[in-house]
Amino acid sequence: MKSKLTSFLLILIIILLCVLGVIIYNEINSNSIVNEVQEFVSNITISTISTDENRSNSEVIESVINLSESTNKNVNDNDTQTYKYFYNQLEDYSKIIYDEIEKNKENMKTGTYEINLGTKFSSLLSKNNGEEELRKYYQSVIESYTYDNPDIFYIDFGKIYLNIETTTKGKNTTYKVFLNSGDNDNYLTDEFSSKEEIDNALNDIEKVKYYFIQNKKENTYENIKMVHDYLIESIEYDENTSYSYNIYGALVNKKCVCEGYAKSFKYLMDALDIPCTIIIGEATNSQGDTEKHAWNYVKLNEVWYAVDCTWDDPIIVGPGFLSNSSKYKYFLKGESELNKTHIPNGQFTENGKVFTFPTLNINNY
Repeated sequence: MKSKLTSFLLILIIILLCVLGVIIYNEINSNSIVNEVQEFVSNITISTISTDENRSNSEVIESVINLSESTNKNVNDNDTQTYKYFYNQLEDYSKIIYDEIEKNKENMKTGTYEINLGTKFSSLLSKNNGEEELRKYYQSVIESYTYDNPDIFYIDFGKIYLNIETTTKGKNTTYKVFLNSGDNDNYLTDEFSSKEEIDNALNDIEKVKYYFIQNKKENTYENIKMVHDYLIESIEYDENTSYSYNIYGALVNKKCVCEGYAKSFKYLMDALDIPCTIIIGEATNSQGDTEKHAWNYVKLNEVWYAVDCTWDDPIIVGPGFLSNSSKYKYFLKGESELNKTHIPNGQFTENGKVFTFPTLNINNY
């Protein structure tokens, strides 16, 4: 009897040790990239230097790392037009405004800079409903620019006014259009009050970005997986914190909601030259609750797949670890599976422009 009890206890101990080993192994692996990024960030210094007025800024790494010539091209090249998915759907009038905002990104860090759009819209504004039409075009710009450019997290577009100055001389009427802060002190988000604060925040974010540029793989799949794994292992879902809807919350504070996950995934995919876009819509969870949600589509081997970093990072109550089945449940999914729970909606605001999304591959990767 004693022999059987001893054997049972021995087997139980072995099982417990195996379970503990698995937990420790998963914990070490899950934290490895988080620790690597943290160490990299701690040893890098970025200074911002001025360039010509058509560029936002140029970043210089002053630490132990040396960027290759090709990497420098990625770092300093601010023209990511290829992956501005929503821009390509805009009408010409909207593109004019979008381009001027893009050209003045650096100036807009002051929060008070006025963008002079000149008389480019005179023919439109001379029509009976011209002003209404222009404001619709402008609303489309706000929506597309916000999701094409996750690095502009410091601008509150709700505080920017589109002002029309009308001058009549005899039978001739001219219209000048401006974007400015109107009656507001500035058009920055509540978290920022100066260009210096914005530059400091951007530097903190770019340090994380440079890790992925430095560690870029030749295989696109591995790059997508590397970013996905880092985000779900480093971020805590939290809607009651500052910056929770943007990349600063996700990459620096490491606390955000679904929009922060999705914007960060796109931001890092852009840095790695991988086509990616943010998707807005509704999703139904395993409890049957439907809610507004944000995720991504990413292009791999010339076709599009869905990635939902937020839902691949479920909240674990009590001790335990995230199994691979949960960790990659929404990773590189095709339409046939994803659309059972995720429904995209290309109309971001009521009566706003209806944007289209890429067509997902039918099957999972």
